[in-house]
Amino acid sequence: MPTLREATRLSYSEALGVLVGEKAAKAIAGNFRPAALPMAGAALISLPHVGKTSARRIEAALAIGYWVTADEDINYRISDQHDAAEILMPRMAHLEQEELWVLLLNTRNRVLDVVMVYRGSLNSAQIRIGEIFKMAVRVNAAGIIVAHNHPSGDPTPSPDDVSVTRSIVEAGKLLDVSVLDHLIIGKGRFVSLKERGLFPR
Repeated sequence: MPTLREATRLSYSEALGVLVGEKAAKAIAGNFRPAALPMAGAALISLPHVGKTSARRIEAALAIGYWVTADEDINYRISDQHDAAEILMPRMAHLEQEELWVLLLNTRNRVLDVVMVYRGSLNSAQIRIGEIFKMAVRVNAAGIIVAHNHPSGDPTPSPDDVSVTRSIVEAGKLLDVSVLDHLIIGKGRFVSLKERGLFPR
């Protein structure tokens, strides 16, 4: 059976047309690139031929796509930072606000779950480190990979990013949960703090 990524044969405009009709599809495709559609929100309703019903259909289709893709990722084996980025970048690269996500892994580095645990500016004064590990402890994860996005599109690590990473790694040692990496997601690219040599031992 083909995966969701392999099965898609409709173009963006054709898929929208099936959902909301040709006129509404043309208005949406003319104003929102595919990657921007999840953030369109109430702005959809202001477009010609797009009412609340059409906007809800778009929202539902996005939700289905998210959950199908999320289900595909469960049990996927993470070999390196590129495998992790392949899962996380579609979810995070176009977010308008900073979010922190966690890949929960078993002892064989297979994905148990992918969860968003924090929304807001990532700095050591605000973030609650315990929240990052709550789900990991609940599902008995052996390890985690942490990721957050930079809405500016530039994934260059900041001093706060390095400081927060240090705190997360130290907490993981206390909880016996290995923190394998911290990825920073930008527009079309990412940075691995471990690969950059900014990851504490």
